[in-house]
Amino acid sequence: MKKPAHDMRQHIIDVARSLMTQKGYTAVGLTELLTAAGVPKGSFYHYFRSKDEFGQALLEEYFEEYLTRVDVQLASDGSGAERLLGYLRYWAETQAFDHTDQKCLVVKLGAEVCDLSENMRGVLEKGTALIIERMIRCVEQGKLDGSIDASVDSAILAEALYQMWLGASLLVKVNRTREPFDAALEMSRRLLA
Repeated sequence: MKKPAHDMRQHIIDVARSLMTQKGYTAVGLTELLTAAGVPKGSFYHYFRSKDEFGQALLEEYFEEYLTRVDVQLASDGSGAERLLGYLRYWAETQAFDHTDQKCLVVKLGAEVCDLSENMRGVLEKGTALIIERMIRCVEQGKLDGSIDASVDSAILAEALYQMWLGASLLVKVNRTREPFDAALEMSRRLLA
């Protein structure tokens, strides 16, 4: 029985996420993607008008799923500072070498696609802003519960933490060691103390 169009579209995105998490956006051609998905080449344009539209859909889906995971992490028990540190520990655990299915597409594709597609850059900008907004709310909660210094600027702290962890994620890939995550976690503890 043939899959409905929405299911096939989703299947293509799911297969692409796995491939592109490993290889990147430009390294995965349509032929490779569609062969892996078991979809005839001409069918791609039935589901997506272009590779750019496909890239947008891939990133939108990634952020939708990832933001759900962020919400779960930041809604756990504990003070605002403890919840933020829990999320950052989760980041380190899932972005290490052995969790390829959960790798961050922002780290993997961000620099690559921002120069290729304004639309994909826009999805990345919006998605990262939504992550930072959630972190800001958690900082605000930490200020209210006394676990984070009330004089700190919530937006600056949340953005600095996010930027530091993006950099640590890149260095983990470059150096093939978890040490950048260890350093980022130590600095995060100090910033949230």
